[in-house]
Amino acid sequence: MDDRERELIQDCLAGRVDAFGELIAPYQDRLYNTLFRMTGHVEDASELLQESMIRVYRGLRSYQGDSSFYTWLYRIVLNVAFTHRRKQKSRPLSVESGLEAGRLDLANLDESLRPSRSLEIEETKGIIEQALAKVPESYRAVLILKDIDGLKYEEIAEILDIPIGTVRSRLHRARSEMRDRLKPYFDSGTI
Repeated sequence: MDDRERELIQDCLAGRVDAFGELIAPYQDRLYNTLFRMTGHVEDASELLQESMIRVYRGLRSYQGDSSFYTWLYRIVLNVAFTHRRKQKSRPLSVESGLEAGRLDLANLDESLRPSRSLEIEETKGIIEQALAKVPESYRAVLILKDIDGLKYEEIAEILDIPIGTVRSRLHRARSEMRDRLKPYFDSGTI
């Protein structure tokens, strides 16, 4: 943890509410995107981010500094997402809702291509998001943290509180499952 984070945490604990906003600001977009990928809905991601931040604020006294603040924060956010998913029936992911909110960070979309290309891109994104939604939650979390958020194996293990070997095996299974789910689309030339 850097000195500035340590100082901001102490300020929060001393009752300076604005310090909390400054403390979490660098992580909010990244956490929102992770929540969106976990839930597939803009509204759920926003609500869960807010719930997570309340839990973080209330639990700040319990942060002991054994792990980085980001790791501790990420763990809380993922636990909130997992709890939410257990409470909800699975709903299909909505790529459109993410696009409307401007939060989906998908590959370079050149809209100047032929008119049908944008429809093909939308269809491909939908297929990929639906395949991701069908991957079991524990595998999906590792896949998102590694392949989308770009975290290191050690960080993922710390966030999820699992051994690195488990991270690697879950990632392998998640990638394999995504490959199996997308194979018919590759074979047919859809994507």
